[in-house]
Amino acid sequence: MDYQTELDFLFLVLIALDAMIVMGSRKVSYYVLLLCFGIVVISVCTFFAIGDDTAQPVRLVVNASNASTRQIPETLFGIFFEEINHAGAGGIWAELVSNRGFEAGGPNVPSNISPWSIIGNESTISVSTDRSSCFDRNKVALRMDVLCDSEGINVCPTGGVGIYNPGFWGMNIKQGKAYKVTLFVRSSGKIDVSISLTDSSGLKKLATSSIISSDVSNWTKMEVLLNASETNPNSRLQLTTSKKGVIWFDQVSAMPLETYKGHGFRNDLVQMMADLEPRFIRFPGGCFVEGEWLRNAFRWKETVGPWEQRPGHFGDVWMYWTDDGLGYFEFLQLAEDLGAAPVWVFNNGISHQDEVDTSAISPFVQEALDSIEFARGDPNSTWGSIRASMGHPEPFDLKYVAIGNEDCGKKNYRGNYVKIYHAMKRAYPDIKIISNCDGSSRKLDHPADYYDFHIYTSANQMFSMAHRFDKTSRTGPKAFVSEYAVTGSDAGKGSLLAALAEAAFLIGLEKNSDIVEMASYAPLFVNTNDRRWNPDAIVFNSSHLYGTPSYWMQRFFVGSSGATLLDTTLDANSASSLIASSIIWKNPEDEHNYLRIKIVNFGSNEVSLKISVNHLNAFSIQKSGSSQTVLTSRNLMDENSLNDPMKVIPIKIPLNTAGENMDVVLPSHSLTSLDLFMEFSSIRMPGSYQSSTSAI
Repeated sequence: MDYQTELDFLFLVLIALDAMIVMGSRKVSYYVLLLCFGIVVISVCTFFAIGDDTAQPVRLVVNASNASTRQIPETLFGIFFEEINHAGAGGIWAELVSNRGFEAGGPNVPSNISPWSIIGNESTISVSTDRSSCFDRNKVALRMDVLCDSEGINVCPTGGVGIYNPGFWGMNIKQGKAYKVTLFVRSSGKIDVSISLTDSSGLKKLATSSIISSDVSNWTKMEVLLNASETNPNSRLQLTTSKKGVIWFDQVSAMPLETYKGHGFRNDLVQMMADLEPRFIRFPGGCFVEGEWLRNAFRWKETVGPWEQRPGHFGDVWMYWTDDGLGYFEFLQLAEDLGAAPVWVFNNGISHQDEVDTSAISPFVQEALDSIEFARGDPNSTWGSIRASMGHPEPFDLKYVAIGNEDCGKKNYRGNYVKIYHAMKRAYPDIKIISNCDGSSRKLDHPADYYDFHIYTSANQMFSMAHRFDKTSRTGPKAFVSEYAVTGSDAGKGSLLAALAEAAFLIGLEKNSDIVEMASYAPLFVNTNDRRWNPDAIVFNSSHLYGTPSYWMQRFFVGSSGATLLDTTLDANSASSLIASSIIWKNPEDEHNYLRIKIVNFGSNEVSLKISVNHLNAFSIQKSGSSQTVLTSRNLMDENSLNDPMKVIPIKIPLNTAGENMDVVLPSHSLTSLDLFMEFSSIRMPGSYQSSTSAI
């Protein structure tokens, strides 16, 4: 209550007393008058007592005693990647050409070559598709009949005729950078083809080179290196000629020479992933694994080996073609590059629309076993040798597999699951197997090492979900919260409100990390040109990107995996709007230990917080080196955007009041992290500290 409100209330009380006196003058009973006066006095006292109560600071107590600590699993926070929203094709996979093998129009010819387009007109060029490719698994090639020539009656226009590809809504070409163009070509005669990177009109060349040959009667692989003279985020690749004849093209690729660790990934997008320091990466889906129909499901064997021999497939859940340059091998490589444990999700004979009966599931069982051999097998094994031929003779460290995605309710899931489970455990006893069925509220009726838990809901419900696992059984399989996010009107395209509710949920997972061992947000990426899902953590186009508040929220939890959890208690009357947790973690940047206290204030009022850290023993908290980081904004529905990518981001400042006892103000609708620098530790931890890099 503010001062003016108090005065107004006193004025009303005086009016009431005056009325009582008047009533008394009218010979109202003395006892009635006394009773009325007593009620008013009690009301006034109660009113101001309530006001005093609400003004009192909230107390937060952190117990750092040995008996109250527990080590958080090393794997708690990771990431989930699904090929959705062009997250891979036209996203983290750096291939610039869309439909590089001309297969997206289907295996039958003639077919649609989109987004390839023709340079020239019907009098100068004719383009079609046929099935003349040298690749058995992707037979479609493009035939280009050049009707004009450099001289004679029908002279080609200036610049020649040919085809061009705009990539995924424009190729981002950067000045001074090199791009490797690879293509397969065949011709009935001599060729003189110009390969160029140009602006969107094709009139301005950013880089160009030529392939000239007198004999390409058989399919021939050609490579050129293009060095860009200018920057243009909306560029295209052109293949042109002014020489009459017939030329076939297939598997035309353009890749930047600089990719993440040299493995074909777009640097800036993968760096955003790396900054989350994920302890695992779940891939490649999601619904992408299932397919709307099994004929369009992700089949890993079609995605390994030389890229030009991969047939690609149409992802009929999210409705776009992928050439599968980003395949099973590349996902395993990405996990290794990120230092994250791969979590391989494979199809178990079930799609959204059709299912394989358990009596006929044996081929899918073998498919699953072969996938493990590819990842972990000896280089001389059948599938391990293919991995070795791709440049990785050492096995990948694959320990986690998920049998299907969101298939628990399907008719054949349990039967198919059990067949695959037992076959895999016989062959690989150490592998950890994840069931699609939720075991958080009742015991599973089949064996599993983990059960999958997905939650997409409103902000208020997500905030309350912080206590979802408080009463879950501590025996049996562990929980893997592989997909969580606030969705619907609360989320927009990535709101502060959504991020705060999700942060509260993650704090609840930290507190329940004895039963919850893994958690990841979903979806991770969205290309602004193909938004199939809202919201997403990282938003991008060909040249720019930003993190939503939900992305920045996850950065607050860097350092939590493998850290030491402390007992943290808030006043009971604050439980409706506040939630907090505390950890001790080691920052490898300075090799020092920090006590990190995270608090979500989900309420609309600023909160004064009195913090007490008890039982530090020989520990001492230093003001120097301590900091406070806050994620908030003026409006709950504030979002970041390509035009304003830093509107809602964490703000970090020194914490000069750091100590065992301190006062902190929590802004309304905020996530606050206090990193308290600890000079010396004498606490005996249950396990060693886990190094992590502070990212906020």
